[in-house]
Amino acid sequence: MQALDPLSQHLRLDDGHRRALARLGLTTIRDLLYHLPLRYEDISEIQSLAGVRVGQDAVVYGKISGLATRKSWKSRTPIAEAWVEDSGGKLKVIWFHQPYLAKMLRDGAYVKLAGKVSGTAEKPYLANPEIETLGALPAESGQSLFVHDGTEKKTTETLYPIYKETKGVTSKWFYHAIQKLFRAGALDALADPIPEEIRKQYTLPDLRTALLWIHAPRKARHTEAARKRFAFEEVFAIQLAKQQARAEVASAEGYHFATDEAHIAEFTERFPFSLTGAQTRALGAVLADFKKDAPMSRLLEGDVGSGKTAVAATAAYAVATSRPEHGKDWGNVQVAYMAPTELLARQHFFSFIQYFKHLPIQIGLITGSGCMKFPSKISPAEPTSISRAQLLKWVANGEVPILLGTHTLIQKAVLWKHLALVIIDEQHRFGTRQRRALAQKNSDTAEKKKMPHLLSMTATPIPRTLALTMYGDLDLTLLDEMPAGRTPAQTNIITAEQRAEMYAALETELAAGRQAYIICPRIDEPDPEKQNALIAKSVKAEAARLKKDIFPHWRIGALHSKMTPKIKAKMMADFQNHEIDILVATSVVEVGVDVPNATVILIEGAERFGLAQLHQLRGRVLRSSQQAYCFLCTDSRGVHTSGRLKALTTSENGFELAERDLVLRGSGELYGARQWGLSDLGMEALRNPKMVAAARQEAQDIVSKDPTLESHPLLCDAVSRKRAELHFE
Repeated sequence: MQALDPLSQHLRLDDGHRRALARLGLTTIRDLLYHLPLRYEDISEIQSLAGVRVGQDAVVYGKISGLATRKSWKSRTPIAEAWVEDSGGKLKVIWFHQPYLAKMLRDGAYVKLAGKVSGTAEKPYLANPEIETLGALPAESGQSLFVHDGTEKKTTETLYPIYKETKGVTSKWFYHAIQKLFRAGALDALADPIPEEIRKQYTLPDLRTALLWIHAPRKARHTEAARKRFAFEEVFAIQLAKQQARAEVASAEGYHFATDEAHIAEFTERFPFSLTGAQTRALGAVLADFKKDAPMSRLLEGDVGSGKTAVAATAAYAVATSRPEHGKDWGNVQVAYMAPTELLARQHFFSFIQYFKHLPIQIGLITGSGCMKFPSKISPAEPTSISRAQLLKWVANGEVPILLGTHTLIQKAVLWKHLALVIIDEQHRFGTRQRRALAQKNSDTAEKKKMPHLLSMTATPIPRTLALTMYGDLDLTLLDEMPAGRTPAQTNIITAEQRAEMYAALETELAAGRQAYIICPRIDEPDPEKQNALIAKSVKAEAARLKKDIFPHWRIGALHSKMTPKIKAKMMADFQNHEIDILVATSVVEVGVDVPNATVILIEGAERFGLAQLHQLRGRVLRSSQQAYCFLCTDSRGVHTSGRLKALTTSENGFELAERDLVLRGSGELYGARQWGLSDLGMEALRNPKMVAAARQEAQDIVSKDPTLESHPLLCDAVSRKRAELHFE
């Protein structure tokens, strides 16, 4: 048996299994063995429905049925109700003020319910329980387990692994499939990529032992040791890749620019505000990098409203107006500013116009839906639309020093004269290869060998361990000061009983001429047949409900990622022009959207967002001197959820909240986990600064001696896999 053997060679798979495994990206023996459990259920603690008693907190598993909605007899409170049944009995379930749950769940689904048993001994019911849909019920104790000596026996061990599932494969299927591979000798097919001396130094089990302990644990401490080992392995592979990228950039030739404080002051003194100390320090670091031999590789982290765009514009000014050092004459050097969405690219284009309108510097915008330039011969005071071909011609000739856009900037058709600086806004997958590719598009042969400077920016405060892992090839600069005079938002947690009061407060703001955002976790209502569907409000249904039942006299619009760029731009323009009073949206408005007249944001299902993401959303209403309001709506009554959301009501510091989020939230739930591509164990590892520091140091030591990992072929393979999984480039 080989690690890369197809699963079909060793397991009996029907078409349903093949499709399900393909959806999870599992095709080989190695893939399946590295499909690690998300968590473990202690089967000994599962409560039978026959044994629950009124007044106790219960966690039960069963099949749900009888889903219906009604209103209570006296108060007319809307209710969702159902029955949950297991082999021992049946129990009524009631959710008050949450009738939509009856539509989002489906009869016959397996569920885990956690809540308080209320009612009477004759008529008990589970009140407002938290719910999780399951692909199957956990196995019962006494199952057949593969034992580490290769034998099989009945055991009373009660830790049952729960895996990421999809329709067609359950945790039970994964468990038995992996045990079969163990018995067939699959463990002998895998070589351990972590060098023995590193395993010994950090007390990590070898690969064979770790796989046994994580898939078939006999003791809780075995799972902890195995998880530690796989967490280290993932972070270590990432750090190796990042250190290789850092070494490659350090060996490249960059552009040198001559500038001074007086030159920069000519630009920044025109700002309608004074630079903060953090902005001044950040500019100092950027300008110092412009004078070094190696091209700049810097990440600028700034909280909501900390002034990243002003720093980026000043860096662009320094490049576009400075002369090169050493007597070279490049002609006009150029700056590329890349944003993740057309919405944000257009917004930055108009911001740059305000910064540069007093200078004879051409600024262009290129996106998938069109091109613009400022200033223009037709109307020097306003940007105008131009043809794509004409803009690309001017860029290739060096006549447009600053070009903003989306990923369109790195398409083959875009050629440059002397591209010297690349600014990436909220773009986390832009690496060394893209920088080299952009340099190769310079028309001057001599300049094809130079690598442009890179300034990457993010408005999302990132925990330091995550930044050092995912941005290990960049130098970090923090904008940790806020402009003077900013008024904090009043942030309140809203339960179902407080909705009427919240809607009244929102109505008051609308009547005063203000606008509001309402954020929903979903775009559409979930498919009732889909397992593990997110049970949360959707943009489309909520916009219709609000217009019909709550705010019939106000103009309501909807915005989400499935809209075309043209429709999104129109919807956003209507909101900015106050042709819409309430914008119901997904978190697509999280970063960069600027509507000063919007003073209220209402976030549905707030418990489903990370603290850092909630902080970013709250930042949408901190764009003026008016008092802002943020309502965090949650149906969860859990102590954990309440404590986490309360942190947002007491803190305005995004960096503090990001660190707190990393500690408080469950593995894999930290905001950005899916965007980074880290596994749940990888995200869990970030809670351990010592582990991240150790992995980083070991990676630096190895790459300094063996940059290509030629002497470490197993590590080289591991890094290649991690590059593919996380899409570094």
